[in-house]
Amino acid sequence: MVRTPRTRWLRRMGRPKHERQASHAPEELLRQGFSVSANTVGRLLYECGYSLQANRKTIEGKQHPDRDAQFRHISQRVLACQRAGNPAISVDTKKKEPLGKMKNPGRSYRKKGDPEKVKTHDFPDKKLGKAVPYGVYDIMHNEAGVSVGISHDTAEFAVAAIRRWWKRLGRKRYPRAARLLITADSGGSNSPRTRLWRWALQQLANETGMIIELCHYPPGTSKWNKIEHRLFCHITRNWQGVPLETMEIVISLIGSTQTKEGLEVHAWLDEKQYQKAKTVSDIQLAEIRIQRDSFHGEWNYQIIPNAQG
Repeated sequence: MVRTPRTRWLRRMGRPKHERQASHAPEELLRQGFSVSANTVGRLLYECGYSLQANRKTIEGKQHPDRDAQFRHISQRVLACQRAGNPAISVDTKKKEPLGKMKNPGRSYRKKGDPEKVKTHDFPDKKLGKAVPYGVYDIMHNEAGVSVGISHDTAEFAVAAIRRWWKRLGRKRYPRAARLLITADSGGSNSPRTRLWRWALQQLANETGMIIELCHYPPGTSKWNKIEHRLFCHITRNWQGVPLETMEIVISLIGSTQTKEGLEVHAWLDEKQYQKAKTVSDIQLAEIRIQRDSFHGEWNYQIIPNAQG
């Protein structure tokens, strides 16, 4: 920066501190014997090339060396399943939503001067509870089934949502399916490290007779999971500015979500109470017929149905 009378005050107050706390500039200069208004500080900052800016999330941190290779693997497996006439789905839990007359981000059309009145504080109402949406997105048909739970987001709840999608939508779409491909994040209720997730999938494989294949996205890459930008963002857009007062409203708004690309969404209520921290014994774990892929078996594996006696 060229040293001019206009910029001497910058050097007086010290650039690093100035850049972090621009709003404190008048006080800092006053302590140094200069009298200046906030408007003058703002004008001088603008003339010196500064502006108010928020943090920008651009530093992703250390990436797994096989991140892109795993993305390619998932894409190849999805295409292979689709060519064979087998379903490939993307699954995840949407953010939990407390029920009640609470502010919902966004705006909706109402009569001028008549905004929706909501509570001043968004404290959860224990009597009303919360909605826990778990989505299952059919990649080939651009169709989704969302189970809305009332208790906890557990692996058992996640697999129950997949089972419900299969019974109500999947088996009609894929009557000759021999396997089901599930693409999912590496954390949360569908974490591959969770015993209950693998055990519950084994029960589903036994019930359906299908091989259940899993492909997980590497840690820190959940935003590439297709369900995020093909389903969840549209649900959020559909209910923006509408208080989620009851479970009926949540179900209705999820089920009415549409896009110009033809997205079709079905929503169902799951009233079962799912137990947190449910354990799977070593004996139960031994019953799981799991085959791990040679390429990152911790992310890519199959659950084989047990022989029915």
